[in-house]
Amino acid sequence: MRNDGKLCANCGEKFMGRRGKRFCSDYCKSNFHYERNKTNEDSFYKQVDKQLKLNRKLLKRFNKSGKSTVRAELILEEGFDPSFFTHYWKNKKEDVYLFVYEFGFMKRKENGKFKYVLVKWQPYMER
Repeated sequence: MRNDGKLCANCGEKFMGRRGKRFCSDYCKSNFHYERNKTNEDSFYKQVDKQLKLNRKLLKRFNKSGKSTVRAELILEEGFDPSFFTHYWKNKKEDVYLFVYEFGFMKRKENGKFKYVLVKWQPYMER
């Protein structure tokens, strides 16, 4: 049974549809839920986005010269989480650098201590 004259919960436009239908289109349904979840502090998206932003900020702060090395404990104490990254790059030696946007890192053990080698994305890495 169709119910005429309902108002869309997203855009407020009048539409026809089955009983219980709340949205005039798939777009309005998607937009309604996106906007509602965007304000939900506990959403998975917000948690990931927050950690990526923190990781990028820390990598940028610890790597002022374009390439540097930092003791793992220092950057980890600041809240860096190496499991959150956006992409990776492998050099000719098969070393894998994980990147958070334009800032990359690779974990390495030197003299019995864990460190991160930090780099900034370079045009030659696109090949």
